[in-house]
Parts: sequence; C-alpha cells; structure tokens
Amino acid sequence: MAHSIDVRGGEALANPSTRVLDNAVWAALAGPHARCAERLGRAARYPADVYDFAALADPADPAAWADLRTLVGPGTVVRLKPVEEVPSGWTVVGGGLGVQLVDTALRAQPAPEAVRLGPDDVPEILDLVARTKPGPFLKRTVELGTYLGIRHQGRLIAMAGERIRPPGWTEISAVCTAPEHRGHGLGTRLVRAVAAGIRARDDVPFLHAAAGNVRAIRLYESIGFTLRRRSPILLVRSPGTSRGVKAL
Repeated sequence: MAHSIDVRGGEALANPSTRVLDNAVWAALAGPHARCAERLGRAARYPADVYDFAALADPADPAAWADLRTLVGPGTVVRLKPVEEVPSGWTVVGGGLGVQLVDTALRAQPAPEAVRLGPDDVPEILDLVARTKPGPFLKRTVELGTYLGIRHQGRLIAMAGERIRPPGWTEISAVCTAPEHRGHGLGTRLVRAVAAGIRARDDVPFLHAAAGNVRAIRLYESIGFTLRRRSPILLVRSPGTSRGVKAL
C-alpha cells in the first residue's frame, strides 16, 4: 500500500494542495503537459521518446484500464505509478518502490556557472545519464522543461532539470554528476538553481527517487525536501499479443 505523511511548514503548505501529487503523472498529462500527451478517455501517456510513463485518471477504475489498453495496443509494456493492483489480463513484468519528496525548506538560488541545455546537448546528456544512471532520460525529455548543466573544460559534468508538471508543482529530475567530479556540491547547486526557476513562476519543487537510494534521499532531506509518499512503480503488459512488444 502507498503511504503518505503530513507535510508540516515551509513552502509546500503555502502553495497548492499536495493531493494532486498522489497521481502526479496523470495530473501533468491532463494539465500543463496536455500539449504533449497521447490521451484516450481516462488514460494518457507521454510520447515514447519523451518520458516512459503512462497514467490512469483513477487506477481503481476498470474503464481507465480499458482506455489504456486501447491507447497502447495489445501486448505492450507500460510503466505506471502509483498502481498497486492490475486487472485480469494485465501482467506485471517488473517494478520497484519509489519515494516522493516535496520542498518545505529548500534555499533556492541561481548558479552563475550553470548553462541552459537544449536539443543540441542531447548526445552529451545521454552520455552523462548512461554513466550516472539518475533515472529515465530519453531523446526528447529535455523538451519537458528547463535543464541546466555545468561544464568543465567544455565537457558536461553535471546536470538537473524539470520533468513532470502537475498544476502548481514542478518535478526536479535527472540530477547527476560525473563520478570524477562528485563531492563538490555540483548537484546541490543545480537543484537550487532549477528550484529558483520553478519558484519564479509560483510553482513548488518536488522530486522522486528510488526508495533504495538512501544516500540521495538523505541529501535531499538535508537541503530542505520532506519525504511525502512511498508508492510502487510497475511495469505492466497489456492484454493480448502483438508482433513485437513495444516498451514505453
């Protein structure tokens, strides 16, 4: 079962309810990211080269699952959160446990050394992501929001940026630093800088991490994030068969 904790004090309580974060991917696809959503009724997903998640308006609604099956087609693997049970015919093929943290006391400030990253930087971004494994990042993920990076001798060595955007909130994601440059606070500086941009449009920063990534969770808590929720992330296959399984 997913667990929530109360968020006390700080930026999060002064802004929109945290309840929208219970189904953050759906809230983003039905809201600020509707422009890039592939949607059918009560199911939606990001394009396969943007972000590898789909979403249901209500994971307990059989009609939403029927819409998702029509949207993705038979025998297709999709990634969902927060989903704990799947209907008959759907198959769980993988997954894990994630945590969600919200900004309650983060000191946001620009990083003068940070540069804006865009489509031309994607090959370098993908190389850094492959070496550091911060989580899913695809060829067009950079289109979801502002991504900032730090370079050393012209080479990208650290980055962070914006991913899903439920109403009133923006997720900080892809926080990573090349192994040979860790220990200098680059990730923290970039998180603060991305958060400054988020706050400037009156959104509240939040982020996700793997539940087992204790080091990252402790770091985020130390700079002003509060653990809000633990919930499963599932890889599920839609009913039926297809000539080839398409993974989102």
